Amino acid sequence: MRSGIVYQMEVPHREPVRIRGFEFGDERGARACAIVGSMRGNEVQQTFICARLVALLANLEHEGMISAGKSILVIPSVNPFSMNVQQRFWPVERTDINRSFPGDERGGTTERIAAAMLRVAQTYAHGIQLCSFNQQGDFLPHVRISHQGPISERSVVLARDFGLPYVVTRVPSLFDESTLNYVWQQNGTHAFSLYSRATDRIDRGSAQTVTDAVLRFLVARDILSGMANVATVPAATTSLLREEDLVDLRTRRSAGYLITTVRVGDRVRKGQKLAQVLDAFDTHPLETLQSPVDGRVFFMRTDSLVQQHMVVLRIAPDA
Repeated sequence: MRSGIVYQMEVPHREPVRIRGFEFGDERGARACAIVGSMRGNEVQQTFICARLVALLANLEHEGMISAGKSILVIPSVNPFSMNVQQRFWPVERTDINRSFPGDERGGTTERIAAAMLRVAQTYAHGIQLCSFNQQGDFLPHVRISHQGPISERSVVLARDFGLPYVVTRVPSLFDESTLNYVWQQNGTHAFSLYSRATDRIDRGSAQTVTDAVLRFLVARDILSGMANVATVPAATTSLLREEDLVDLRTRRSAGYLITTVRVGDRVRKGQKLAQVLDAFDTHPLETLQSPVDGRVFFMRTDSLVQQHMVVLRIAPDA
């Protein structure tokens, strides 16, 4: 293992911001995979998963299990400054690094960080980013790909090697064009966004699920070798979903306490009662939410209180 500073920036009245990277394998070999952790200051789970991978890959390298002529880079946190001061975005300008790509070496702070990150990350054949979900709640760990043409078609096939229940593809909007996943693909890297079940807390169970998924992928891509105990999950266990295939269950005109009768990952039937909204002052039922399809609970809001027209559950329909 070789550790070093990927990027350093001076900050007034504080010690310099240093982004650390950990490289494994052949220093002069093919740059096989870059794994990037948190870009926001509240992404504790994402940093934790990368830290676990650093420890595991160090042991695997010591045992000679990184394939000859291959190298792996792990960057646990791109935004340690925000994490240190417990701010989600860059504290001074309130800007998001993952909305600053491809970056600008002469631009604003997050643009300079993004440009430095991309300069290193785009040299790898495969890119794995550990992301936080854009809706607050519980959800199934999954792989997500911004669909951009031929490179994405191949990436969808490769994504099955993670062995997670779902690979979700989406047509990128203008909002996505400044993200690492999008720009990585523009520069010829097979890019995958991996989602765990937590963000600002450590969920050890889903952290292990995502860690195992990354190791399965590295084995399948012949970046790790000699690991018979880390078998690649057959492609049949992974379902492909388009973002627009997910079925949203929303509250209509009701607001109040949310009571759910299912958990994330549960199989549900069409017409099954999944949740109720109760009046905030006398708890009488205001609304019952039923599944419109057969499928599996992909996402569930965990707030105790809900408002009108709020997405409460998302169902992955059966094929």
